This record gives sequence, structure tokens and C-alpha cells, in this order.
Amino acid sequence: MSSPTGADPRPEIRRDADGDWVVVGRRCRACAEPVAYAWPRCPACGAELEEARFGPRGTVWSSTVVRIAVPGHTPPYALAYVDLDDGPRVLAHVAGDEPAPIGGPAWLIGTSDEGDLQVEVAR
Repeated sequence: MSSPTGADPRPEIRRDADGDWVVVGRRCRACAEPVAYAWPRCPACGAELEEARFGPRGTVWSSTVVRIAVPGHTPPYALAYVDLDDGPRVLAHVAGDEPAPIGGPAWLIGTSDEGDLQVEVAR
């Protein structure tokens, strides 16, 4: 699923009151669907959304290492889909250049200089 038209496709991330990094997303008031973006309505049922914060921990769902050049990113670099605890699945850059272990723990560590969501994983 893509982000709303014209929006930056990366989720918003900031520190919470405890100093932990969290994704600022939305949760559906009707069906509780978590989303990482500022959608105008729930993508699952169309109901209203309210702001929610997700993270800082999650579980690696999938991971890979990108070895081709992409504008703004120097290969190799690792990416992972992370299921945030009680939240949505997000795509994040992994600290280091090795794939993250599938099913392993991950935690948000901020954003890269390019503004990409970053996670650290247990190896």
C-alpha cells in the first residue's frame, strides 16, 4: 500500500516523552487498524483515524541488502520490514550493511541524514 498522493512516503518519526524514537501514525477509531501515515480515512474500513504512536520496538518481518546504486544512497545497505509492537509494518534502513535476522527484535534509532527511518537489530 502506498502513502497518500503527494505525501513523503516515509513515516514520521520523533522522540516521545521518555526519549524513545516512535513512529507517529494513525489508528482507526472503528476497526483499530494501525497505519504509519497521515491517511485521511482508514484504508481498511474508511472510518475516521486518530493519531497514534508506535514503537520503539518491533520484530523483523523481512530483510535484504541492496547492492545497486539508488540516488541518495550508497550501496551496500540493508533494509528491513519491521512489524512495530502493536503497530504497523514499516520499511526501515538497518544499521550496518548486513541483513537483519528474520523474526529477530528491532528497535527504532532515529533517521538517517537522508531522513530515512533507521532500526538497529540484535545479531
